[in-house]
Amino acid sequence: PAPPPTRAGPPHQIGAPARAPLLHALMDGRALTAKELSWLAGVAPQTGSGHLARLMQGGLLSVAVQGRHRYYRLAGSEVAAALEGLMVLAGPHAPQRRLPARVGEELSRARTCYDHFAGRLGVAIHDALLTGGHLAVAEGGYGLTASGERIFQALGIDPASGAKGRRAALRPCLDWSERRPHLAGHLAAALACRCFETGWVGRRKDCRAVRLTQEGRAALGAALPGFRCDEPAVAMPACRAAETADA
Repeated sequence: PAPPPTRAGPPHQIGAPARAPLLHALMDGRALTAKELSWLAGVAPQTGSGHLARLMQGGLLSVAVQGRHRYYRLAGSEVAAALEGLMVLAGPHAPQRRLPARVGEELSRARTCYDHFAGRLGVAIHDALLTGGHLAVAEGGYGLTASGERIFQALGIDPASGAKGRRAALRPCLDWSERRPHLAGHLAAALACRCFETGWVGRRKDCRAVRLTQEGRAALGAALPGFRCDEPAVAMPACRAAETADA
């Protein structure tokens, strides 16, 4: 087994030139695979995996396993703050490589992931609820705070619905395109169902992509302070792009 992280370990590992691009790529909060991080760092996959193992050993990274994939992200805000300080001291740096787009614009903007919302729409709902203090970390996922219950009630959803089933009410589900969590669980499914019933979100024919209507934008914005899901400047239809399940 790998030895536990030591106080001297993380500074040495942050300072290793070959690992700096790996850490920098994770500064936006996304979770990326070893293959993607190796490509961004410009190193062979085997080399990248070795660096990631050392960064994990130093307590700088955490890993989430979802399906067949392992997603790496910074271990926490303290790591991000330390990296930010070092980046300021280091001054301007060379432009980073960017991952090629793996999902079309319409799917990235808003889509269904089984029975709940994904893409920027799903992430925006998750972030507004979490940052607003409407979610509480609970066993197996999230629980609603008192304010969270009022928000779901305002949207026409009974927070107690489905509580007797085995499925979690709410839990984070790592979004395949945004690499940030969106909400899954039976209340997330109930929210999606409500949005379809009211016309706040419209389905697209023969495609997982969905469309947030102006009425839906107004309704979610009124009931959920902090909700923001802006339309991009240019919409590029891409429903025929390869659709890969969120993993």
